[in-house]
Amino acid sequence: MSITAEATLAAAREKFFSGRDLPEGVVSAPILRSWQRCADQGLDAGDAIRAEAMTSTELRELQQHNETLRLLSRPELVSLRTEAKLTDSVVILTDAKGLVLDTAGSPEFAGQAARVALRPGVAWSEMSTGTNAIGTAMAERRAIEVHGGEHFFEPHGILHCAASPIFDPYGKLAGVLDMSGHASLQHTHAMGLVRLAVEQIEHRFFARDFNEMTVVRFHRSADLLGTAREGILVFDGERLIAGNRRALTLVGLDRKALRKSTREEIFEGAGLMIERGELRARNGERYFAAVSQPAPAPLRVTGTIPRSPKPVKSGPFLSAETRADLAKAVRLVNAEIPLLIAGETGAGKEVFARHLAGLTVRAGKPFIAINCAALPESLIEAELFGYEAGAFTGARKSGAKGLVQQAEGGILFLDEIGDMPLLLQSRLLRVLQDKEVAPLGGGTPHKADFVPICATNRDLKAMVDAGTFRADLYFRIAQYTVTLPSLAELPERQQIVETLWAQLATAHGPLPHVVLDRLSAHHWPGNFRELAGTLRALAALHDPGEIIALTALPSTIVDAAPAPFAIDADLGTLTESAMRRAVDLHKGNLSAAARALGIDRSTLYRRLLWKEKLDG
Repeated sequence: MSITAEATLAAAREKFFSGRDLPEGVVSAPILRSWQRCADQGLDAGDAIRAEAMTSTELRELQQHNETLRLLSRPELVSLRTEAKLTDSVVILTDAKGLVLDTAGSPEFAGQAARVALRPGVAWSEMSTGTNAIGTAMAERRAIEVHGGEHFFEPHGILHCAASPIFDPYGKLAGVLDMSGHASLQHTHAMGLVRLAVEQIEHRFFARDFNEMTVVRFHRSADLLGTAREGILVFDGERLIAGNRRALTLVGLDRKALRKSTREEIFEGAGLMIERGELRARNGERYFAAVSQPAPAPLRVTGTIPRSPKPVKSGPFLSAETRADLAKAVRLVNAEIPLLIAGETGAGKEVFARHLAGLTVRAGKPFIAINCAALPESLIEAELFGYEAGAFTGARKSGAKGLVQQAEGGILFLDEIGDMPLLLQSRLLRVLQDKEVAPLGGGTPHKADFVPICATNRDLKAMVDAGTFRADLYFRIAQYTVTLPSLAELPERQQIVETLWAQLATAHGPLPHVVLDRLSAHHWPGNFRELAGTLRALAALHDPGEIIALTALPSTIVDAAPAPFAIDADLGTLTESAMRRAVDLHKGNLSAAARALGIDRSTLYRRLLWKEKLDG
């Protein structure tokens, strides 16, 4: 915004808040309506921001309640994070009430934004936080940008915000996606990026829950079918029950038509007649279309005894070495000895810790997990140790318990401990030594009964040598270290894939061998997290009973070179199936298969030939 525009806006604010009329066009109509709504509610633009932060427990419950929205939005948060870092901004996801669920982007700006209450657990509806992109997008039911002095409260003048509401298939507000940065910088593409991301999120809603409905996907361009740009309408029998914004616009309807309009009122003909891939609408338009009809009900066979389903293994998959470490870890936790879990990102450190906690004498007691890398440095101390009333701006009037106190009698799991700021490491060390917690603001110390389990994907010893991690804290938390192997290091990858698939895709049958082999051979740099995400996507994209082809896998997996097989030095542990699989994956090339297995070509040839002679 230019200096002249800022001066004009400042003059407009002064006129509005002194009760004088504004000339038309000086302030945009949506902003002016928002100012008026806030004034009618008795908000004072000069007041200090009074947003109260949630406790960690309340925030976790809020996030769990909105887990579907968070899962559908996660790919967009990840993709926008890079852009947000480049423009010193943050991307924000809220629920339908404007409560912040997740943030991603520039850590530096996140710290500044937290000072004006732009952080998880805070409400950003207009009634709570005045005119702002999140709250005003909710009130106006449309995408909007709010720049600098257009915000109602003066402290928010440092912000430029672009937000769009997210609607579910039934036309209900599900949440808001926002990108916020410094008002002093240009944010030319923020609104466009947010709109595109919301379109992707809303499109993703339709991948679930409509198997028993008629789903019509259409667009003027055949190339856009199957993309987030397509229109989607869902019919239960003849009645229109769901649809995205693009579809309603294409056929000249709005959200009020949902649950009221019928197929015959929207499309020509009694049914959905598609000629040469085209569909005629009542408004005279022709669209390229694809229609999926309700799945037929499964046949019921009577007079036979159903077979018991194959039992599915529950709990995490652990190698023999990790199971031995688990047994030791149980004894250590029962003896109240701190434990460090090391491993690559996605190797299952928190899953291991939760499984471990359930086997100890503290099973059933609180398991409080905190990601030290996910909290702004300005908040992590209050989160861990709690605070007294008035300890800082935005603090709850009654104060709040910290995570350490919430873990009373149970386990405190500190993930990414290597990212904890140095200044805070000394406070944590004192708590671990004295088993006492003093909240911020000078409260009385409280005795604490918990066992700390820390996790890291970094080399803490190297960090100690470099002076970025306290040596005394390291020796306190790492009295015993469990190192989890990466997925690529495990020889039982095929069994792991089969087990996870059975757990995550309960409505589906076994994976085809060619797909199973390719998944088993992949090196999985993201470890169990990446594998589980891939399997969930496969299950979501295929109906029960539908054949899953190799082409359904991401190209990064289909085109990747197979990972080397992890084996023990003893050749006796190398099974014939593993050797055969290696040969098949390398299209009969014994030299390449032997290299993947880590053995000599002559050894592989001899073992296979010997086996064939025995069988013959």
